[in-house]
Amino acid sequence: MEKFGKSQPITRVEDARFLTGAGRYVDDIAPEGALSTFIFRSPVAHGVITELDVSEAAQAEGVRLVVTCADLEAAGVNIAIGGATAKNRDGSTGAAPLRPMLARDRVRFVGEPVVMVVAETYAQARDAAELIMFDVDELPAKITVARGGETLHAEAPDNCAFDWGLGDEAATDAAFKAAEKVVSLQVDDNRIIVNSIEPRGCFAEWDGTRLHLANNGQGVWVPKNNLVKAFGLDEGHVRVTNPDTGGAFGMKAMVYPEYLLVCHAARMLGVPVHWMSERTEAMLSDNGGRDLTSLAELAFDADHKITAYRVRTRCNLGAYNSQYGQAIQTQLFSRVLMGVYDVQATWLQVEGYYTNTVQVDAYRGAGRPEAIYVLERVMDRAARELGVDPLELRRINFIKPDQFPYATATDETYDVGDFDKVMSRGAVEADMAGFAARRASDAARGFLRGVGVCYYIESILGDPSEGAKVNFCDDGTVEILVGTQSGGQGHETVYAKFLSDQTGIPAEAIRVVQGDSDLIKKGGGTGGSRSVTVQNTATLATVAKITEAFTAFLSEEIGVPAAQITFDDERFRVEGSNLTPSMLEVAQMARDKGRDDLLTQQARVKLEARSFPNGVHFCEVVIDPETGVVRVDRYTVVDDFGNLINPLLAEGQVHGGVVQGIGQALQEHVVYDEDGQLLTASFMDYAVPRAIDMPSISFTSEPVPSTANVMGMKGCGEAGTVGALAAVSNAVQDALWEQGVRQADMPFTPHKVWELLQGGDNAA
Repeated sequence: MEKFGKSQPITRVEDARFLTGAGRYVDDIAPEGALSTFIFRSPVAHGVITELDVSEAAQAEGVRLVVTCADLEAAGVNIAIGGATAKNRDGSTGAAPLRPMLARDRVRFVGEPVVMVVAETYAQARDAAELIMFDVDELPAKITVARGGETLHAEAPDNCAFDWGLGDEAATDAAFKAAEKVVSLQVDDNRIIVNSIEPRGCFAEWDGTRLHLANNGQGVWVPKNNLVKAFGLDEGHVRVTNPDTGGAFGMKAMVYPEYLLVCHAARMLGVPVHWMSERTEAMLSDNGGRDLTSLAELAFDADHKITAYRVRTRCNLGAYNSQYGQAIQTQLFSRVLMGVYDVQATWLQVEGYYTNTVQVDAYRGAGRPEAIYVLERVMDRAARELGVDPLELRRINFIKPDQFPYATATDETYDVGDFDKVMSRGAVEADMAGFAARRASDAARGFLRGVGVCYYIESILGDPSEGAKVNFCDDGTVEILVGTQSGGQGHETVYAKFLSDQTGIPAEAIRVVQGDSDLIKKGGGTGGSRSVTVQNTATLATVAKITEAFTAFLSEEIGVPAAQITFDDERFRVEGSNLTPSMLEVAQMARDKGRDDLLTQQARVKLEARSFPNGVHFCEVVIDPETGVVRVDRYTVVDDFGNLINPLLAEGQVHGGVVQGIGQALQEHVVYDEDGQLLTASFMDYAVPRAIDMPSISFTSEPVPSTANVMGMKGCGEAGTVGALAAVSNAVQDALWEQGVRQADMPFTPHKVWELLQGGDNAA
């Protein structure tokens, strides 16, 4: 790793401004005098709009603009918001109904945007919205994730948007018929609300020719492309910027109606227009995560070797096709379908259903947590039914080190791995040898202790290509322009330090520039654990171009062949000479000679293969049977992230991901009533994890460097969540097993666990 970075635990430089209130979030930098926006949203889940009269609202004090869907269409706006589609098993394309920016003719979920009101102040816009005459012929709300119910879209009369399959169904069925033992388990993956600390927001400006949108997303190119499409503008007339973002987690990766609406208002009025979501508004309108039910089945031979794996999943899409939702539950779910196990006969069938709820889309892990959760839950059940130690069952079925590169049944290629080594290290770090004594001690005090294990694998996703541009500035500092977008991960620290390690330029002299489509013409944004691996690969290519250009320049200046000049990551060195200029010194020499052409260098690269982070999570929980309260007492993670650039930041990413996983497993749960009303629309009703709920999380790196990139990295941003769901769930199931409970699903709230212990329907 020395060649590509010092792998030092550097603290985050950006934290100083964040913690002292100097962050530049979208709400901080809205132009002075910008008009405020209020979005009037549907108060009912499903119905035909029979009245929509905005005339009084338009005349209210301070109101500058009121917009309905009809107004958008009259203005020539393309009202369609794009969404992903999946192929059906018969080869046809799944349903693709129109999703309008504002409701047209019908509303389909509580919180769907219906009218935009723009006024001089937010209070005026909100008050004016109270004057809107809105009436709906209500239709039955469809909440169940199944066929039938009131039709949401004519394109899907039975509300099934797609029926997708992957694998060899016939071979899998044959393997199950020949199996010595079949283990099955139905697994529910509860719906969550992302709840980023900073809600979504934006502002827009129009100068008569160019449109500028600033929003707190995960990259500027998705919104830019959508703005070009919506308004028919030339790409050169659209600029999107992305200032500091207070958490994103996949939820902010896609375009939302509000961004497009605010841009329309700015174009109509010719002045800046601003919108910022309130918390309950966010809970109603942000894309949700998870929300699927899977029947998982494993076929075993007499030696406890898996011969086939079959999964049938029903997933909730919400009211419309979202930007990534169908891809997440199909292609992304399948990427790591078989996890780390050597199985060739697989069949995955996914059915997606429309419901009268807000859309379901990307959340930390995007398909990988869902797949690993299902697999590792049924592996845990199999160990119990086969009477095998859960670690030993995994060892029997692991892909062995000499099998790499390994072609999976779903057409992925794992480059490297040593799963037994990682798991064995995890068992030591978790002190599995002392678990029996801890369990006995708790039992003597009337408590139930359980342990759960999850071995996960995930893959780097998103655009495999990325670019980097380096500018040597007149003041002696350096800019590096990147195509990714930080949402709190510490990119400024990582990218500056990495460039410093490759060039000898002091990290404090390097400024990271991100999130501006004018300055950075192309980029992949952030998501899928891609950022550091893909971006730093681009940085390496750019440094190589700088070195080549500066070497040629020095060769001309000092009159020696370029072959006699080397660069050792800190200084240029010339054979037979004491001349040892630094990068910054050569840049100044070039500037003095008028060679400004040398002072900006850029490169773009593409990773030809994905890397696959993997690791093991051990979780121990203690349950109070009198109250049903579940406490996570010990949590141990051993990860193979390949080579690490900054171990401290990697550990922080793992901690954050584990906390999100524990939150979903123990307390987070979205609840809609039978009428489609969201019952968990505030923090009074929706429980997010708190520090007091969390254990100390042990993190250990056990690297097996990837061969998919020159640095041997694997990515880490989502790994904590991918492993945590099953580890916590398996621990709770273990604690409840001896009490006769055979089916326990997230979230493990005190009430649910107490009911299970009282002999509810899930108890044996």
